[in-house]
Amino acid sequence: MEFDLNEEQQLFRDSVRRWVDREAPKPWARELEKDEHTFPHALWDKFTAAGFHGIGVAEQYGGQGGDIMTQMILARELARSLAGLTWVWGITSFAGGKSVGLYGTEQQKLRHLPAIAEGREKWAIAFTEPGGGTDLLGAMRTKATKIDGGWVLNGHKTWSSMAHVADYILLLARSDEYTEKRHQGVSLFILPAKSEGVTTCEIPKLGMRSLGSCDVYLDNVFVADENLLGEPNRAWYMLLPTLNNERIMLSSFCVGIMDGVLEDALRFVQDREAFGGPIARFQSLQHHIANILMWRDQAELMVYRAAWLQSRGRPCGQETNMAKVVASELGSRAADLGLQILGGMGYSAETDMQRYWRDARLYRIGPVTNEMARNSIAEGLGLPRSFS
Repeated sequence: MEFDLNEEQQLFRDSVRRWVDREAPKPWARELEKDEHTFPHALWDKFTAAGFHGIGVAEQYGGQGGDIMTQMILARELARSLAGLTWVWGITSFAGGKSVGLYGTEQQKLRHLPAIAEGREKWAIAFTEPGGGTDLLGAMRTKATKIDGGWVLNGHKTWSSMAHVADYILLLARSDEYTEKRHQGVSLFILPAKSEGVTTCEIPKLGMRSLGSCDVYLDNVFVADENLLGEPNRAWYMLLPTLNNERIMLSSFCVGIMDGVLEDALRFVQDREAFGGPIARFQSLQHHIANILMWRDQAELMVYRAAWLQSRGRPCGQETNMAKVVASELGSRAADLGLQILGGMGYSAETDMQRYWRDARLYRIGPVTNEMARNSIAEGLGLPRSFS
């Protein structure tokens, strides 16, 4: 069995790590988070200059190429410093690069993929609806009505991160109300974010403050036929294969956060002195740090396995769900323990531990709750479905 990255992957990891230390260090990430109503365009521009937006986009469309393993490595290394701000790269990579790359027409690919790779297009995702949460289909009230030349959208989406600065929103809407099953009759649209009738409003939140998460209101919004992604009424069948990619990416963020937590905790106990010497000599703190390391390595192995399976085109639904649950829960525990190690300084905005703690907490909730992921894991073992 092989547990290490290959030489090319190691070189890429090391180059990204050096880039992060030089271009996106932790003190700068803290500064970006202080202004919670200002999107970090400077960070986006640094990603553009580094070519990160092109990772995962095929070379024939101006990208850097790279499979899920490459994306996983990048996500982890960025999150070590940026934590949740890594989504500044990740959302467009998933919403535009992955979805258009898989399901777009050749015309859509030629229009959007080079622009994404060059950092000229920002994307957002609008799937969730008020009162729905994980129950995307059961709660869906946003409707797409077919007319000559396109569709008219009406409804309300929520938790659409970056919608206020996006050029395009990948939007899910019900396009046929008369279906046998509720996963039928939904369609995906490439919605120009500044279309007439689109209104966005930022939602105040605990973490990832400068990223901006929004309510999106749709009032008779016209979308041309050319902006329908894939086949009408079959969006759910398209989305399911992409969920594995999203969960591997999120799990990689969690492993990266644990890298940052461990790094900061080690430095603190070695530098901090109390009761006549460095606190690194205290057994209880050593046990805390050992736990963080073990949790990080457990999550790392599960994420690597899921990414390895997907990169080889093998079934990995169970593995991605398990990696997501384990990485998010251990990442949240590690950040909480890291805050405990730093004591009052961990709670201070002058350190990064509070940022890791705030950002890691979300990953147990979204984009799918760990409870719902556990339902899927159990169902994969042949147990009856616990929800309808």
